[in-house]
Amino acid sequence: MLRKTGFYLIAFVAVVVGLLVGTLNSTPVNVDLLWIQFELPLGLAILLGFSVGLLVGLSMIYLARVLPLRLQLRKARASLNRQDTPGLNSPDD
Repeated sequence: MLRKTGFYLIAFVAVVVGLLVGTLNSTPVNVDLLWIQFELPLGLAILLGFSVGLLVGLSMIYLARVLPLRLQLRKARASLNRQDTPGLNSPDD
């Protein structure tokens, strides 16, 4: 219950901040991405830049830290499972 309420609260605050940034920065700006050019409101350009930066940063963290640790954990669990299973040399009593 508390997690759901916290999630809704954070989502509400994010929507409010997004609306504020969008409405307070409505001046059109030109965005030039080498092969394509388009015009966006400044607020939308700011929010898109923040969102893309957040996604790229989180992806880099996942690839650099989380994925190697998960692979290391998988190897450790497999090694532990091999040690726990009875081998061919153990006597059956």
